[in-house]
Amino acid sequence: MALVPCQVLRVAILLSYCSILCNYKAIEMPSHQTYGGSWKFLTFIDLVIQAVFFGICVLTDLSSLLTRGSGNQEQERQLKKLISLRDWMLAVLAFPVGVFVVAVFWIIYAYDREMIYPKLLDNFIPGWLNHGMHTTVLPFILIEMRTSHHAYPSRNSGLAAICTFSVGYILCGCNFPLQELPEERKKEQRMGFELVIYLEKSGKDCENMEGFLAHTDGPREG
Repeated sequence: MALVPCQVLRVAILLSYCSILCNYKAIEMPSHQTYGGSWKFLTFIDLVIQAVFFGICVLTDLSSLLTRGSGNQEQERQLKKLISLRDWMLAVLAFPVGVFVVAVFWIIYAYDREMIYPKLLDNFIPGWLNHGMHTTVLPFILIEMRTSHHAYPSRNSGLAAICTFSVGYILCGCNFPLQELPEERKKEQRMGFELVIYLEKSGKDCENMEGFLAHTDGPREG
């Protein structure tokens, strides 16, 4: 038996993302006042994705609790739809985008932090908030994968969805006025394109990792 039920972990993770988003939006940075605001940055989009995903997880847990033992077939159908949505979002957005943001940020940071997180940002963003945006995303999503069983969509449909997201992100970035397009934004656009290539090459590896995590050491909760 787990020391902390996975349902409690999901609520705690959801609350942490809500706190991170509120604190991030409260920061007055010049880039937040330009066209597109925080939505120009893949890091912020990823935070929203993670918050929505764990919100769906919590909603699924509540629905499962209310449906258990009721014998209501309509409620069970709705619960299955929620579970399918949760699993689809994990496979298509929460896991690949979350891993990409964490990996790319810290790799570039280690090589040359000025390329992705200039020291000037230390005056606006405290260290704990930086780690909340770029570090804890990975262990949070791995905890979810480790404590619950998830079913992947087909590889083709999953890659089609994430490619659509990536291309949409790049195209939206192309609509920003050129004079307001900072250099770090151009780098993030290139990262978004690289995300498509990355997922095309490693999508099957992610699926195999999920299968390994979900089937080791006994059954997981749904």
